[in-house]
Amino acid sequence: MQNPQPHAPHSLDTLDLNPVEKEHLLNQIEEVLVALRRVIRATDLHSKYLAKTTSLTAPQILLLQTLRAKGQLTIGELAQDMSLSQATVTTILDRLEKRQLVFRQRSQTDKRKVHVYMTEAATEMLINAPIPLQDRFTREFSKLQEWEQLMIIASLQRVAQMMDAQNIPVAKEAFDFPV
Repeated sequence: MQNPQPHAPHSLDTLDLNPVEKEHLLNQIEEVLVALRRVIRATDLHSKYLAKTTSLTAPQILLLQTLRAKGQLTIGELAQDMSLSQATVTTILDRLEKRQLVFRQRSQTDKRKVHVYMTEAATEMLINAPIPLQDRFTREFSKLQEWEQLMIIASLQRVAQMMDAQNIPVAKEAFDFPV
């Protein structure tokens, strides 16, 4: 039988805190973690709601909404508008095309470009689709004073840094769910 690894000291043990300060800090850390879990849970529940009501993921709905707002776009333009890689957009398009919600057509003037178009079925589906979580967040965030917006941004950037997550590549779909 191997000897168990020695227990690493808790990071709070390295701080010079009295028991009251330590308890207060632990309570604040717990509040932050609970808030983060709520955000993660809200996105998960919304993802399930979207899938149940539309059988589409949030990135799929966002792609269709982008097409509806801007008309036909190339895959590169869609990727840029949605802050996604072209590979991710292509994967989303493949799934939407299988469901006959979009179609692609090579440009007549520049054969290197492929344009994406929504079908009538996609237009009908969007009429009844619930609002993606980002839309609600955008609406509520825009109501805040600029100083509140900047505080939220700074706080979340600091949390990402504290979790050593500031360099993890993300795109819009990271806020929401699988493609």
